[in-house]
Amino acid sequence: MTIIQRALLSVSDKTGLIPLAQTLATAGVELISTGGTAKALRDAGLVVKDISEHTGFPEMLDGRVKTLHPKVHGGLLYIRGNASHEAAVNAHGIAPIDLVVVNLYPFEQTVAKPDVNLHDAIENIDIGGPSMLRSAAKNHDSVTVVVDPADYAVVAEQIKTTGGTTLELRRSLAAKVFARTAAYDGAIAAHLGKVFSVPSSAFIPPPTLTISASLAQPLRYGENPHQAAALYGKFGEYFRQLHGKELSYNNILDLTAAASLIAEFANDPPTLAILKHTNPCGVGQGDSLREAWDKAFATDRQAPFGGIIVVNRALDGACAEAIAEIFSEVIVAPEFSPEALAVLQKKKNLRLLQILKSPEVASLLDVRSVGADSFLLQQRDRKLTGATDLKIVTRRQPSEAELRAMLFGWRVVKHVKSNAIVYAAADRTLGVGAGQMSRVDSSRIAVWKAGEAKLPLTGSVVCSDAFFPFPDGLIAAAEAGATAAIQPGGSVRDAEVIAAADERGVAMAFTGVRHFRH
Repeated sequence: MTIIQRALLSVSDKTGLIPLAQTLATAGVELISTGGTAKALRDAGLVVKDISEHTGFPEMLDGRVKTLHPKVHGGLLYIRGNASHEAAVNAHGIAPIDLVVVNLYPFEQTVAKPDVNLHDAIENIDIGGPSMLRSAAKNHDSVTVVVDPADYAVVAEQIKTTGGTTLELRRSLAAKVFARTAAYDGAIAAHLGKVFSVPSSAFIPPPTLTISASLAQPLRYGENPHQAAALYGKFGEYFRQLHGKELSYNNILDLTAAASLIAEFANDPPTLAILKHTNPCGVGQGDSLREAWDKAFATDRQAPFGGIIVVNRALDGACAEAIAEIFSEVIVAPEFSPEALAVLQKKKNLRLLQILKSPEVASLLDVRSVGADSFLLQQRDRKLTGATDLKIVTRRQPSEAELRAMLFGWRVVKHVKSNAIVYAAADRTLGVGAGQMSRVDSSRIAVWKAGEAKLPLTGSVVCSDAFFPFPDGLIAAAEAGATAAIQPGGSVRDAEVIAAADERGVAMAFTGVRHFRH
């Protein structure tokens, strides 16, 4: 147990400050403070010594220099009981500081503002705060350090009961400090790296990958019940849960995939997509969401059980009633009408998520852990393809309906795990084949799914996320009824594939863009 005799308090967030300080004062702890914190304590009737009085040196440079002083850091860092350390602090009149309560300038909140300028960002970089925190945390054998107001209560209780704190608590608080300062520095590095980057169309990998994300919520488990998991970052800025039990790890993977898919159709007529294990198993468009639902659900009436449903506009009551007839895990929408909520909130386990802003407006970069303490970094796949981007490589030009189906299906196949094949009409998917080792197998699965759904493929468009390496994939699609195809092109056998299309009267477009999704 280490007794607390002197405390330094300097906080930006004053939540819970006064009750903690009152407990310290009652325990006979001398309070040292700075600027606004000292004023808040005095306004509460507490006796406070200014930091300048403690150090014998005035605050200066608009407050930039006030705690960067040997009487602060010496009082925090010297090892109690070490003869040479004790002699040094005694020789220089340095008094011990046993407790530090500091939280940092609100840098993250400042740079989150859409109109933040560089001056405001720089002025909210805390220097003295992290320095005191790190000094105190390093010497946690003797010093208690608190960076999070959530920990005030346990510290106050130990001091009120015993006059000090336990080593176990000090160790826990010290670890929390280094996590916080690391995250703080990471946020600064990320923001300044973005602000100071030289505009370039080329992707320039940063020399150091800095990831800073606070705990958003613990999760019940990961992909499987034996795996622990948690969610980090700004998820709550993009999604708001309106109803249902807490989200699972897999729910979050699925619903973010759904939100990315529906962003492709943000400006389209009413569009609805059903996903399972991040793969779309049905996408439909219509004059209403109910009509879009009928088309999407017709693609596959089995896979949607326990799936994710996403729409590109406010979910209305009529569509909600249709959706409610099957079991779904999550429904995602920009808004829910009162009628839709009344229908869907009767299902206590169904999670309803409102999209506050599309995840597509987030970082342009995608980070993935690959084990071995390694990460992959890439630009997000935001490539859009329009009619003018297509290169028609066959003798027959696509009809207007086929062209619309090409562009519809191309947006869907981009979100299907590779090898990906989608058969589509102008306003709906007809068959989806995902994640097979062979592109022909994906096509066979898509044809089989269409057959199971009793959806004829005659006149459909086949969409492939990567080139057909051999003519066999194109031939199989034509035999299934496809009259047009869209694919990236780029195979050494493109000429053979084009010839096979011409022999069968299939119109084919090359996009020049591949959309692998692993």
